[in-house]
Amino acid sequence: MNAALKDLIDQWLQLDPNEETRSEIQDLVKDENIAELERRMSPRIEFGTAGLRGRMEAGWARMNDLIIIQASQGLCAYVLKNVQDAQSRGVVVGHDHRHHSEKWAILTAAAFIDQGVPVYFHDGLVHTPLVPFTVKTKNAACGVMITASHNPKQDNGYKVYWENAVQIIEPHDKGISASIREPRVSRPLNIDDLADSPLLRKYDFEGYFEYINTLCHYRTLNAITPLKFVNTSMHGVSDSPMRKAFELFGLPGYIPVVAQQKPDPEFPTVKFPNPEEKGALDHAIATANEVNADYILAQDPDSDRFAAAEKGPEGKWIQFTGDQLGTLSASACLEKYKASGEPLSKLAMVASTVSSKMIEAIAHAEGFKFAECLTGFKYIGNTALALEKEGFEVPFGYEEAIGFMFGNQLRDKDGVAASVMFSEFVVTLQKAGKTASAHLKELYERYGYFQTSNSYFICTEPQTIDKIFARLRNYDGQAAPGGTPHYPTTLAGLEITSVRDLTVGYDSSNPPSYKPALPLSSGHMIQFRAENKVDGTKITLTTRTSGTEPKIKYYLEGSGKDADAVGPLLRRVVQELSAQWMETDKNGLGKP
Repeated sequence: MNAALKDLIDQWLQLDPNEETRSEIQDLVKDENIAELERRMSPRIEFGTAGLRGRMEAGWARMNDLIIIQASQGLCAYVLKNVQDAQSRGVVVGHDHRHHSEKWAILTAAAFIDQGVPVYFHDGLVHTPLVPFTVKTKNAACGVMITASHNPKQDNGYKVYWENAVQIIEPHDKGISASIREPRVSRPLNIDDLADSPLLRKYDFEGYFEYINTLCHYRTLNAITPLKFVNTSMHGVSDSPMRKAFELFGLPGYIPVVAQQKPDPEFPTVKFPNPEEKGALDHAIATANEVNADYILAQDPDSDRFAAAEKGPEGKWIQFTGDQLGTLSASACLEKYKASGEPLSKLAMVASTVSSKMIEAIAHAEGFKFAECLTGFKYIGNTALALEKEGFEVPFGYEEAIGFMFGNQLRDKDGVAASVMFSEFVVTLQKAGKTASAHLKELYERYGYFQTSNSYFICTEPQTIDKIFARLRNYDGQAAPGGTPHYPTTLAGLEITSVRDLTVGYDSSNPPSYKPALPLSSGHMIQFRAENKVDGTKITLTTRTSGTEPKIKYYLEGSGKDADAVGPLLRRVVQELSAQWMETDKNGLGKP
């Protein structure tokens, strides 16, 4: 065992207050399992814009009591230093049902109370959107939600919202990370008497449900709909708030997927508790077939994401993609806004840059503002707030990873709000003799056909990933060092019309500076747009690295007047991307 590893182990054993996780490390030392000790101890789990997320085990590289305590102490110090009146405004803490979530929420609350900061705390399980909502309504200095969203059961996380009730962005992530690493005198936190502390304040769902109630427009129509809904909570926390939301909207009670209805940290019926994953809706489809339901609704375990499926005319289930749900939701918001009589010039909608460009096409045709931003609701929420300051009304924002934001009281994704908004929309469609899929086809006919094909390549070698992207930036080998990049000029026979590289800060469509309007990405991220100038068929291809997984992700969308032409085009693009751009065989890249 080298000296650096021994030092990390000694520090851990000295500071860890949890006997169980101390024993984990002591047993590994006793067994001389150096390889596992190195994995557990280094590198330290890094605090980023998503907070912390990782496997629940002992060690500096994992999620455990000591990491939670130090993260909370560092966050508390940073907030007291950087947020005005934080000491009196307090913070909000919530947790889901995962293993250790409740204890870690208590430890988080204790760390803030230890420094004299009031904590708004909910005694039971909450879905993630309730935390940012409460940050806003209580004017709190920040919020912490203990959850790992739809990660596997072995994981847990620590998500942070800033005083504006939106997930943190730079530079706060780096500032908080530095604060966590600052040396502090270690002292035990008093969690036994926490409930009696005058600084512990309670919050509930009441204000949140008042907000949900404001989203409802057709309560009378909802109450008489013949539609049947099946809902799955994916072993998460959504069933209780979903039932209340359905009641507020006047919708008939949904039929739950009983096997997945109650919170269960083991997620026994799904390999990955993510509604997007293949097979995740199998139980819901079986239940829906049994009761002859029309639509399936699904939320991920912490209920900030939403998915849906529709029973087709021949009994086959149509599962909507995140982009299709985004398009349907945007069209519903547009119709409501038109009905309000407000000028469309004051309407704005937001989507991440890797999401479909269909809302952009709708915005151009209808005359409202569309804004795109980097991936993640930390950017979508902040973009919406910035547009509000400019005088726009922003009733909707989304990302293709089934995250949807409604109204102006919550600038984060919300699976409950999305579920009832979708349900009410399909009720109005049914009244008009239509289904969601039929309405989507009408939108394609009106604004153009859009089809996506998103996937990824697996690469465990960072140097290989860097080499692949370096080659894309000098595709013909003629780019001068430090000069303008030379990207590919064609793709699947289409002329590339623009390139935006958010890694090096280059946008060919923005002369004379050629600087992108969007902020730079911490990883590799290049977006290509290409067009067939004869028939107007277009593609948008974004390639980017993942911050949490060994993947090169790609987000591909084709659009055009002829739906039959778009599918084959996408297949040709994927083939060229794989064989020529990524050189998958040469670089040893894996595919899902």
